Amino acid sequence: MNNPNTRPHSRTHVIYTIAVIGFIYTLHLVIPMYSNSSFLELFTDKKTVDYIYMLGAAVSILGFLIIPEIIRRVGNYYTALYLVVIQIILFFILVSTKSPGVLLTTFILQTAVISLIGLCLDIFLEAYTDGMHVGTIRGMYTATLNASWIIAPLIGSMIINGNSNYHNTYIAALWMLFPLLYLIYCNFPKFKDPNYTHLSPWQLIKHVSHNKNWVKLFTANTILQVFYAWMTVYSTIYLHMTMGFSWEAMGIIIAIMLIPFPIIQYPLGKLADMKYGEKEIMIVGFALMGVTTICLSFIHVPSIVLWAGGLFLTRVGAAAAEVMIETYFFKTVSLRDTAALGLFRVTRQISYFIAPLISIAAGFLLAKYFASDAYMFAVIGLISLTALIPIASIRDTN
Repeated sequence: MNNPNTRPHSRTHVIYTIAVIGFIYTLHLVIPMYSNSSFLELFTDKKTVDYIYMLGAAVSILGFLIIPEIIRRVGNYYTALYLVVIQIILFFILVSTKSPGVLLTTFILQTAVISLIGLCLDIFLEAYTDGMHVGTIRGMYTATLNASWIIAPLIGSMIINGNSNYHNTYIAALWMLFPLLYLIYCNFPKFKDPNYTHLSPWQLIKHVSHNKNWVKLFTANTILQVFYAWMTVYSTIYLHMTMGFSWEAMGIIIAIMLIPFPIIQYPLGKLADMKYGEKEIMIVGFALMGVTTICLSFIHVPSIVLWAGGLFLTRVGAAAAEVMIETYFFKTVSLRDTAALGLFRVTRQISYFIAPLISIAAGFLLAKYFASDAYMFAVIGLISLTALIPIASIRDTN
């Protein structure tokens, strides 16, 4: 699980460094994220936006299938550097092109590249993680990453400033990539890669499917990622277009909504290491997430207090479920198993296939029987509760 050539005190320093790198990486990801759909709708219609997200997910999945072999050949350090450089080039094209076709193609490619950079950071962190403190370290890391989710929407809303200055959010995200490149370049030139396991895609599927607990965990994580994908893409459209919130108001709502992630994930990770199993906390998390999301269907007034409070409760549950899924997986995976790690991260991309399908199917049914988009929250809440089925029979690590 850890790098044998790293002394304990230096390992702690490296873990904090990776957390800082992860924070900057996530800022780059999130600053334009909540306005992505609105930005894309300047160049195409809403239905095409669904297909763009699905294409981005497909390219990302392909990348996750290819990247383990690249890492095995050139090493995680150089792979991470190359990917950041490619992302800089893609974002430069994104902010400078005037061609809708080039812009949409570049958007799809950068979606895949940023996901692969995240995989490289996972490998760095796993190499320096002490097996006795997986929950604590993962809790700290996810809390740090999620802290940027609070700051980034505020930055994004200030950049947009009530207009359609979506382009400037990508310029800000582009500048984030330069310190990211510098920190990776300076801190990991002597990183020692393990002897990574080589598996074909078919062998990988068989390898993962033989571990029944992984299958259940991957299923629960897919449901969690569908929740995130739907909320990120569609709830912002609903709040802006249907409820009539300004981008400034939405920045406040989103910031309040995301507070549970940096606050509760680190202590929950420590609890998972010291006292409670991941399973119990996962169950509570998904139950709270599902029930509170259903309740959002009954908020019909554009109140910042009501929406911020309701969304805050959904994220308390999501934050608990997320950190326990991360802790459980990284307690049971080997650093050599980059392919399984990649497949675990693919669940996030799969969610961008599923979320648009839910939106299309549920939108048709709601228009026919309920005539209100508000009940879409009830649909995604009920879907979230289905995660309790695989989790109930998972074997705890404690």
